[in-house]
Amino acid sequence: MNLANKLTIFRILLVPVIMLIPIIDNLVGIPGEFLGISTAFWIMNIIFIVASITDKLDGYIARSRNQVTTFGKFLDPLADKILVLSALVILVEYGKIPSWIPIIVLAREFIVSGYRLIAVEKGGKVISASIWGKLKTVTQMIGIIFAFLDKFNFGEFIFRVSTQAEAQINSASIYMTTGQYIINIITTIVLTLSVIATIFSGINYLKDGKDLFKD
Repeated sequence: MNLANKLTIFRILLVPVIMLIPIIDNLVGIPGEFLGISTAFWIMNIIFIVASITDKLDGYIARSRNQVTTFGKFLDPLADKILVLSALVILVEYGKIPSWIPIIVLAREFIVSGYRLIAVEKGGKVISASIWGKLKTVTQMIGIIFAFLDKFNFGEFIFRVSTQAEAQINSASIYMTTGQYIINIITTIVLTLSVIATIFSGINYLKDGKDLFKD
């Protein structure tokens, strides 16, 4: 097995590790915080960042060393799905993001995975991720990283400001520090963009593979 595929497998193995953190946090509690963010979230975010780096690293190694394999083409996007969905489920569990985000992501993955299976059956080939699929993955990972650093919930700043407009509350500092305000805005925008990219990439897959359904 080449190095690129080993890194992909390592990324998958990090998933149960990151999933273990909220279990420990719920059972016994993980004490401490830094910059207003709990230790548990820092640990999960560090693990997630390491896993995300391996996603870029394994692809670079595979291409630069001419180690692109059918196994790698299949496993790499699968590892991304497992990692991203696991992190999104954790964020939903903590109430950081709405449940419709992972639902849309999961629905898209089911559809695209089914399409890929049909493509393999009819054409005998494994379809690697498209540019839209890669954009989806990048925005999801960036959004998740910021969500772990976000002291507040998805869109909370926007919601609070809009609901308090009549009270003439104009300062963001009333609700959160400038840093947390920026993080909350970035989290909301990037995750929203990731959902759009998720939907569009799914439509793009179906459009490009419409000939597969002609019997």
